[in-house]
This record gives sequence, structure tokens and C-alpha cells, in this order.
Amino acid sequence: MPKLTVHDRKGNKVGTLNLEVEDFAPSINKQLLHDAVVMYQANLRQGSHQTKSRADVSGTTKKLYRQKGTGNARAGSRRSGVRRGGGHIFAIKPRDYSYRLPKKALRLATRMALASKVQDDELIIIDDLKFDAPKTKDMAQVIKNLGCDGGSLLVTTAEHDANVYKSARNIAKVSVSRASDLNALNLLSSRRVLVTKAAIEALKANASSNGKANTTTDGEE
Repeated sequence: MPKLTVHDRKGNKVGTLNLEVEDFAPSINKQLLHDAVVMYQANLRQGSHQTKSRADVSGTTKKLYRQKGTGNARAGSRRSGVRRGGGHIFAIKPRDYSYRLPKKALRLATRMALASKVQDDELIIIDDLKFDAPKTKDMAQVIKNLGCDGGSLLVTTAEHDANVYKSARNIAKVSVSRASDLNALNLLSSRRVLVTKAAIEALKANASSNGKANTTTDGEE
């Protein structure tokens, strides 16, 4: 079984952790990952865009000139979309882009995203990440010691830690998340994932229990 190195805050090796891709997902389905990411991105859209149709623009609706006898082409309202200052032919209106995929699919996509990080050696494990008080300088030093600087980084803790969050929020390209809040979008949009040992063990246990539950359900059907 592959072993991943566990580091301390200085970047030194302090142990190993047995972890392989199959601990999270038996395989990686790129189509499912794509579907999940598109859904999360669609749900983030504000949807407040709006353009004016011919009913919304100002101007008279009177026919510009008579139908026949002028030698010009037929013309109707000044608001017509073919005229300068007229409305849009197919005006865009505010809409809600959000939709949901099945929960099982989203959970599986999250596990597949984690598996892809393990497979690509983009998962860095740290034994502990605690701060007595918020300190951006200390967090930046830890990130540098682990070789995680220079790219986007997702810091994952087992539970919400206010000191970790406040220490990292002012560092460019660094975001913080609880293990239970991970999803395919924030995992795949980060170059590397820095995860505490407690968090990775919780994720591994959760993936195992979900896998067994899905197997049982499929068998019952």
C-alpha cells in the first residue's frame, strides 16, 4: 500500500500514512467531475443580467412613415431591434441558473476529486496546524516550508479553526475549508491541497462508510 509522508510545520518528515486512490474512489470518472464542477459554478452565478427588449426601450411606437408611396423600405416602430437605439431581439432577463445533481453523485465526485489529488501527488499532509493567535506571517512560513507556495492552495482542517482561517485569509491564492465542506469544485480549482492528519483520517473514514452504504443500497435494489 502506498505511503504518503506526514510533515511537521517546518517541512520535516515525522511519519507516514497508508493511503491510496482506492481509499476514496474505485476509479475516477472525468464526466462526473465535469458535471459536478459545472453545477457548482452555475450555482455561483448571480443571474442578474438584463437587457432591454423593444417593450422596454424609450421611444414612440408610432409607425415611422406610411406603408407605401415613399420609395423606402417598409418600417414600423422606432423601437425595432434592427434600428439604432432599438431593443434587443431576444432580450436577456434575470434568471436563476442553480440546479442540483443527486447527493450520491456529488459525494462520489468529491471523493473522486480527492482521489485525483492523491494520484497526482498534489495532496500534502501535515501532522498538526494550530496557532495560538492569528498570524499571517507564521502561516506563510508554514506554506513555504512545505513547498506549497507559488500556486493556489486549499488548506483543509478537521473542524473549523478561526485562527487558521484568519492566518490564511490574507494570503493570495490560499483558501481554507473544513473537511466536511470539501467539494469537487474547491478541490479541483486548487493546485495543491494541504490537509491535516486528523482531517485526512476523517475523510478516509467517511469515504469508507459512504462506499459501504452505496454498495449495500445497490445490492438491495
